[in-house]
Amino acid sequence: MRLIGVIAAVAVVALIAVLLTVSLNSNQAGNAQATVQNPPMKPAPTGKAPAVTYYKQIPPPSGSPLEHVDPLELTVKNEAAGTSLNKGTVGISLEATDLADPALSADNASMVKLLKASDDTVLRFGGNAVDRRFFWTSTGEALPSNYKGDATRVAKVVTPEDFQRVAALLNATNAKISLTVDLGHYDPARAADMIKHASSIFGPRLLSFTVGNEPNGFVLTKLRPANYGVDEYAAELKAYADAIYAVAPNVVISGPGVYDQKWWKPFIDADLPQKKVLSFHNYPLYSCSDTSSEGFPTISNLLGDAARQRSARYQQHALDAAKAGGLETWLAETGMSACPGSNETTKTHATALWAVDYALNAARLGITRLGFHSSMATCKGGPPMSVICSGGAYLEPNGEMVPRANYFGMAMVADLAPGKFLNLDSKGGGSSNSYALQNADGSTTVVIVNENDPAKAAQTEVTLSLPGRALTGTMTQLSGPRLDAQDSTVIDGAKAGPVPAAKRTTVPGFSYGSETQKFKLTAGTATVLHFSY
Repeated sequence: MRLIGVIAAVAVVALIAVLLTVSLNSNQAGNAQATVQNPPMKPAPTGKAPAVTYYKQIPPPSGSPLEHVDPLELTVKNEAAGTSLNKGTVGISLEATDLADPALSADNASMVKLLKASDDTVLRFGGNAVDRRFFWTSTGEALPSNYKGDATRVAKVVTPEDFQRVAALLNATNAKISLTVDLGHYDPARAADMIKHASSIFGPRLLSFTVGNEPNGFVLTKLRPANYGVDEYAAELKAYADAIYAVAPNVVISGPGVYDQKWWKPFIDADLPQKKVLSFHNYPLYSCSDTSSEGFPTISNLLGDAARQRSARYQQHALDAAKAGGLETWLAETGMSACPGSNETTKTHATALWAVDYALNAARLGITRLGFHSSMATCKGGPPMSVICSGGAYLEPNGEMVPRANYFGMAMVADLAPGKFLNLDSKGGGSSNSYALQNADGSTTVVIVNENDPAKAAQTEVTLSLPGRALTGTMTQLSGPRLDAQDSTVIDGAKAGPVPAAKRTTVPGFSYGSETQKFKLTAGTATVLHFSY
C-alpha cells in the first residue's frame, strides 16, 4: 500500500508539472509567468572592447530651457510574460472593393516596397464596402443595379482574375491574406464560390475568411430589419459556414468581426465545421462630437493613459472570451479613431508613436494578429487615418503608393525579430512605455516608446538593467520633429523601414560586458535596442 501511495504521489507531481508546462506555453495566457531558461551568465570579458560606430540620434530642438523629463529606470526581468511576438502580427486592413484595384500588383514597385518593408504582413479585405458595394463573380456577371456607390465609394466587381493579380503580389512580398464575404446581400452559394476560388489561387497564403463586416451594425445601416440580432446572425453564419466548408474545408473561419462584445459568444459557441478564430474590431477614440470626452480624437487623448488602459481592458475581454472557447484572438480592424475625416491626430507623428505602442501592447496581452484599417484612395482627400495612400489628384489615383506616419510605426513592429515577451520593471521617463523580448538566440530586444513632445521636452536619461552582460548593443529609431508634425516621421533619418539588423550602429554610451547600460533618448522616438551576450 505504501509503495502504491508513493507511485501515486509521483504521478500527481508529474501531472502537475505537465499541466504547468502546457499553461506557460499558451500564448493566450496573458498573466502566465515563467523563469526564462538562460545559460549561466558568462564571466565579464577581460579584453578590450571592440571599436564601434555609435548611432547618431536626431538631437532635441535648440533653445532653452527644455522641459525636464524624469530619468527612466528599466529592469528587464528573467521572467516570461507568457505571450510571444511573431512575424505577421501587424498588417493592413483594406476595403473588399480594393481587391479590384490594379495598384495591388507585383508590377507596382511602390506597393511591393511598402509590403516588403512591413515584413511578412497580412492584407485583410473587408470594411463597410463588402456588404454594400462588393460583388463577387466567377462567371462574368455584370454589377447588379441594386449595388450602389458614389464618387468616393465606388461599387465594384471582383473576379478570379483579380485574385490572380493579388496572389502574385503576395508571392512577391511574402505576404498573406484574409478575406471577408458579403453577408449584406445574403447569398451563401456565392460566398462559397468566392472562397473556393480563393483557396485554389492563394493556397496557404489564405489565412481565413469572415462572414460579413460588423453585422452588429446591420440594423443601423438598414442592411437588416429592426428585429435582426445575434440569433438571426448565428443562423446566417451557420448557412454560410456549411456552404463554404463543402467546397473549401481547410480554410479557417474568423469572426464575428464586430465592435460589440455581446456578439462574441454566439460566434464562439456556434457549431461550425471549420477551425475558428475570434476576431473583433476596436478604435480607441470613439467620440466624434463631445470635445470634453477622453474618447475625442486629440493627440493628448490618443497618447494618454486612459485610451491605452481602455483598449487593453477591451482586448483582455476578447482574449478571455476566446481562451474560454479554445480560440486564437485577432484584432482584425483597428485605427486611432472611429470618426471619419480629418482631426487633430490624423497624419501626425503622434500616430506613429501610438501605432508602435498600441501594437506591442496588444501583442504582449496575447493578440496574435492586428490590422490597421486603410485605403488605396489618394493622399489628397482620401481617408486620412490610412497607413498608405496613392499619389494623384483627388479621386484620380495613379497607383504610386506612399506611406503615412502611422505606417512607419507599424513597420517598426513588423521588423522586430520573433520572441517571447519578458516582464520588466519601469520607473520614470515621463510619457513613455517599454517592452522587452527574449529572442530565439538568447539575445534581448528592448523597445522604448518615448511619447514626450520632441518640440519641447529634453532628452530622457535611461538606465537599463539587462539579464546578462551585453557584448553588443545596437539600435534603430523612429523620430519626428513634433507630436503634431504631419508627414514628417522618419526611421533612421529616412522615409523607409528600419536599417537591416546587421548594419545597425551601437547604442551611444554602450558599456561593453556590462549588465547596466546608460544612455539618453530624444523625445518623440520609438527606439528598438538589441543586446547580445
